[in-house]
Amino acid sequence: MTENIGNRLIELTVDECHALLESSRIGRLGLLDADGPLILPVNYCMDGRSVVFRTDTGTKLDSASNGAPVAFEVDGIDSAERTGWSILIRGSAATVTEPGDLSRLEQLPLIPWAPGKKPHYVRVSGIPSGRRIALADLPSQWWG
Repeated sequence: MTENIGNRLIELTVDECHALLESSRIGRLGLLDADGPLILPVNYCMDGRSVVFRTDTGTKLDSASNGAPVAFEVDGIDSAERTGWSILIRGSAATVTEPGDLSRLEQLPLIPWAPGKKPHYVRVSGIPSGRRIALADLPSQWWG
């Protein structure tokens, strides 16, 4: 952890971000389509230092096919402890087409949650940034 801001906000290192990305399986992909900004949930896996998800034809694949800039976010929250973390990758999306890469990715535990075959693999590349957050001491009734 690199910086502690007021004992409530702690900037995470790149390695800490990657460890937290490894610990989760659901994220949100932010992209632009013809109608403007769009955020879509995806289940994902890490492939080295890259996020990988599967998709069908449509908006996510179209964005990846064009090498579009994207944002990818994953959060973790502990309501009992009133703490959490957030990781953001600003980068690009690319469709994985190289046969060796596809063969390796097919071995990952990346099973689509949404219906459909989801035959296309998309890689999100970029350098993650993240923060660990501790909420202010608030009255207990705020936390149900």
